[in-house]
Amino acid sequence: MLKIALFFYFFLFFYSVLSNQISNLEHKALLDLRSSLHIRAKNWPRKSNPCTNWTGIHCNNDKVVGITLTGLRRIHKGNMSLQFAVDSLVNFTHLTSFNSSGFVLSGQIPDWFGQKLTQLKQLDLSSSSILGSLPSSLGSLNNLDFLSLFNNSITGTVPLELGKLSSLRVLNLSWNSFTGEIPTSVSDIKNLSVLDLSSNFFSGQIPVEFGSFLGLKLLNLANNSLSSYIPSEISNLSALVELDLGYNYLSGSLPEGFFRMRNLSKLLVGNNELEGTLSSTLFTSNDSVLVCINLSWNRFEGKVPDVLWSLSDHLRILDISGNNFTGVVSNSTYFSVTGASYNLSNNLFYGNVTFDVRSFQSIDLSKNYFQGLAPAKSGVLVMDNCFAGLLNQRSLDDCSKFYADRGLVFVDGGIQTPVQRASKGGHKRLFIMVGVFGGVGVLMLMALVILLFWKVCYRGNSNERGISNVSPVVEGGNNQAPPVKFSRDTSGSIESFTYDQILKATSNFNETDLIKNGHTGDIFRGILEGGVTVVIKKVNVHHIEKETYKLELDLLNWTTHHRLVPFLGHCLDHENEKFLVYKYMPNGDLFNLLARDTDLEDENGQSLDWITRLKIATGAAEGLVYLHHECNPPLVHRDVQASSILLDDKFEVRLGSLSDVCAQEGDSQNLITKFFRTTKNPEGEPAGSSFTSCSTYDVYCFGKVLLELVTGKVGVSHLDDASTKEWLDKLLPFITIREKELVSKIVDPSLIIDDDLLEEMWAVAIVAKACLHPRPSRRPEMRRVLKALENPFKVVREGSFNSIRLRNTSSRRSWSAAFLGSWNHSSQDSVNASGQTSKEAGMNLKQHSISSGNEHSSSCKRSSSEIFPEPQDTLDIERQDMS
Repeated sequence: MLKIALFFYFFLFFYSVLSNQISNLEHKALLDLRSSLHIRAKNWPRKSNPCTNWTGIHCNNDKVVGITLTGLRRIHKGNMSLQFAVDSLVNFTHLTSFNSSGFVLSGQIPDWFGQKLTQLKQLDLSSSSILGSLPSSLGSLNNLDFLSLFNNSITGTVPLELGKLSSLRVLNLSWNSFTGEIPTSVSDIKNLSVLDLSSNFFSGQIPVEFGSFLGLKLLNLANNSLSSYIPSEISNLSALVELDLGYNYLSGSLPEGFFRMRNLSKLLVGNNELEGTLSSTLFTSNDSVLVCINLSWNRFEGKVPDVLWSLSDHLRILDISGNNFTGVVSNSTYFSVTGASYNLSNNLFYGNVTFDVRSFQSIDLSKNYFQGLAPAKSGVLVMDNCFAGLLNQRSLDDCSKFYADRGLVFVDGGIQTPVQRASKGGHKRLFIMVGVFGGVGVLMLMALVILLFWKVCYRGNSNERGISNVSPVVEGGNNQAPPVKFSRDTSGSIESFTYDQILKATSNFNETDLIKNGHTGDIFRGILEGGVTVVIKKVNVHHIEKETYKLELDLLNWTTHHRLVPFLGHCLDHENEKFLVYKYMPNGDLFNLLARDTDLEDENGQSLDWITRLKIATGAAEGLVYLHHECNPPLVHRDVQASSILLDDKFEVRLGSLSDVCAQEGDSQNLITKFFRTTKNPEGEPAGSSFTSCSTYDVYCFGKVLLELVTGKVGVSHLDDASTKEWLDKLLPFITIREKELVSKIVDPSLIIDDDLLEEMWAVAIVAKACLHPRPSRRPEMRRVLKALENPFKVVREGSFNSIRLRNTSSRRSWSAAFLGSWNHSSQDSVNASGQTSKEAGMNLKQHSISSGNEHSSSCKRSSSEIFPEPQDTLDIERQDMS
């Protein structure tokens, strides 16, 4: 009996082994694929059975039916030459599934894909660094039911032949660089349940034929350039669960037939140009399953229909911010949902807040005209209203005028009708007289203060001043001007110098002391008494806007930060020339240091090591964070480049070139903001223009500085010409979250680095690429960039940037998409140095978040981490939605 049992055991063993042996042709094809893709032997061991021991290989009846490259690793040689080398796939005649998601296949999809792989049912090339256009032959894959090309750099138009994929259920072309109109032939794919074309450059109208997708559950067209109206035929999509049309140019009103979509859970149309009032028939409260509605930053007006408030039993997120909605929100019975987040900000709502806010997780009431007592609860934002007894509210005049225009009287605590107003006539004249005389007194006091300020800061008597306590930094050489004694204002640290003193300090502006010719003035080196070296900027008011020099002067007078160049004083006596005096920076600027590193003839020059370079990057980021996020109003540098980053004797960063600083577009119009916006840049473009007066322009320029530090390439941040763009186009493909070794091909060859330092450089390169994204709304804020530079290993080890959203993201936004999305500079949607199209220039300044202000208005999701949100598998989410 024992012998019989052993016989059957060995018989079954050998049968199972032989039954899993694939044909010699397919075995050879797998070996060829292993060789062309340079797969590690640990994943695909040569001498073992591929059907049982090769990771990602799936067989059925001795035939290879599925190949998954996701998660496989290449040998070092393969990382140096990434190509779409999969020619051996033609030998797998029974292949039904090919998945390279996250596996780099740099190159174009070959035309034979659609001609030879006719049995394919699932094709997933997500995040595979695919380039070029989409071959029309893919339309021949009649059995295909799943096609995902998410997060690549595919260009051109969508082939009309894709409409022949009659079996397709899921089509995801998001996060690429497709252009042109969406072909109407897509509507021929009647079995579609998921259609995601978001984050491309599609233009034109939404095809009215899309109303024929009777089984469609997800339609995402966000982050494109679609225009015209929303077709009413969309209302025919009775099975639709999620509709995302945010961040386009859509106009007109919302189709009233939306109420027919009884399964709709998310309606996202924020950041368009929609207008009109909301009809009471737009939504139905009885059987609606809506949990997220985003109508933000459009042009809607009028009262919000009661039916929308009544959806609160199940509505978790409502964002109607940035419109012209008005009226009194008073019916407390409508707000009953627990844990919801509502954003009513930037509208014209008024009256007392009588509804109960205690059940909300967060509610934003800011920038309206609510009055009375403000709700006392955490998570409720109330600034810029008319609430009584609170700071950061609108002015009394503003509130009074708003209520008067509506036939009401604002009394800082309640609303009065015109009838009630008459009973107050006896006191009205007294209030007016007190206001008039009080206002005159305040104006006189302000005039006196301004006069004294001007006297002290700009007209001080230099004969009563003396200098001391300035640390000397002596520069060797024979080209130094003779020492001169300067005066010092004992009332403060800012000095006022005479014109004669400036002349003596610079030896009558001897050319030997000229440091450089700046675009707002010439920079000279001078020597004070005792050997103290200073830098003096000579501003000729005939060559620039007459009052431009005051911009930098006021900035340095009113702001103090250790990352700004130390300001010592000024000379304003001369009519045609003004002079600003700064502390001397012994190590010059970053541009000259990097240029010295590349000078092969300079044998004495010591190259900047990577630790110092990372220190410089972090210091510069700190300075920009101060300007962007800590100044009030927030400021933009507008001249971020290597020559603007000054370095003291310890290589600590001091930001210079501050003459172009202006307030960020979109901030309140206070006095200094208005003044800042009157200046012009060297090309004559207004300083407050939407191209350069938003922080994303600084982020873009800072990304080029980071690449200079990584590559050692000098002048990249200074120029934005065709050669620089060409250099960037060639360099950026080497920066990928998947392959660290690729970065070693672009790093500065003068650096001596180990594996840990290479990993830091890899992380900084990834951050740089994020900063250079052609769409401003997808670039990180400077405070996020600073966090990343302070924690470079966190960038590449914990999150891997694969699925973490950064800022202003859409509903499918991921780290890989945010940082490594499309980089095509489409001729149909050109991107300038600031990376902005004409609409994005104004659009990216809007506040999009329901709670924090940093999330994309179409997402209905919120950030959960100060540095970077915790990762979640975007592909898993998509597959759940698609199942």
